[in-house]
Amino acid sequence: MEKPKAYKLLAEQEGISNSEAKSLIDRGLVYVGNHKVMIARGEISPKTVFIVQKVEKVRPIFEDDNLIVVDKPAFVNSDEIERQFKGSQLLHRLDRETSGVLMLVKNEEFRLKAISEFKKDRVYKEYVAWVEGLVTEPMVIDQPLITEKKGNKAHTKVAKKGKPAITEVTPLEVSGKKTKVQLIIHHGRTHQIRAHMKYAQHPIIGDESYGGRQSKRVMLHAKKVTLLGQTFEAPEPKVFGHFGS
Repeated sequence: MEKPKAYKLLAEQEGISNSEAKSLIDRGLVYVGNHKVMIARGEISPKTVFIVQKVEKVRPIFEDDNLIVVDKPAFVNSDEIERQFKGSQLLHRLDRETSGVLMLVKNEEFRLKAISEFKKDRVYKEYVAWVEGLVTEPMVIDQPLITEKKGNKAHTKVAKKGKPAITEVTPLEVSGKKTKVQLIIHHGRTHQIRAHMKYAQHPIIGDESYGGRQSKRVMLHAKKVTLLGQTFEAPEPKVFGHFGS
C-alpha cells in the first residue's frame, strides 16, 4: 500500500487545502509526538496523528507618522508582516523563528535617516536567547562574518575576509546544561547571533542549522531596540520563562 505524502494527510486531517498544509510544515509548525515534520512531500504512515502548533498574533507596540513597531511572533516571515501593514516598508528583518521587535517605516525621508543610523552602528539592539552549555562569564565575540546564499537559504560563518561583527554576551540564568543570555549586537549582520554563538560553542537551542538541539522553536527573541532616541521593547514569550524550570 502506497504511503501518503505528509502534507496531503495533514490537509485531510485539518480540513485545509494542500498548499496551506504544505505551508504549515515548511514553517516548522507540524509535529508527530515531539518530532518536527521536516519534509512536506515525505511519505508517512496513514495512521499518523499530527500536532499543529498555533501561531500567535502580531501585536502592535507603537505607531506614529514615521514608524510602525510590532512584536513579531515566531513562525511568521517578516515579509508577511509588511504585507499586513499596507503602505509600510520593513526597516530590518527578523528570521522566521525569531520573535520580537520589528520596525516598519511609513515614509522615505524617515527610512533614509534610520538606515543611516543602522550603518553608523548607532541603533541599540538587545536580544535574549537560551543557548547550549554553561555560560558563566560575560564575553565579547568580535569575529568577522561572511554570508553565503544557496537558493533561498542564507548561511553565515566566521571568516577572516568577512565583515566586522561584534556580539556582547551576558549570562542571565543557568538551568541544567543550558543558559539564558542577553545579547547586544553591533553591526547586525545576517544570522550574526546564530553564527557567533555557534563559533563560541554555545549554539542557540532550536537552531539546528547552526548546531543547536531540536526544540519547538529557535529560542531567540529581539527584546529591545533604541532608534533615534526612541526605545521599543517586546516582552519575552512565555516559553522563555518556562524553559529554565
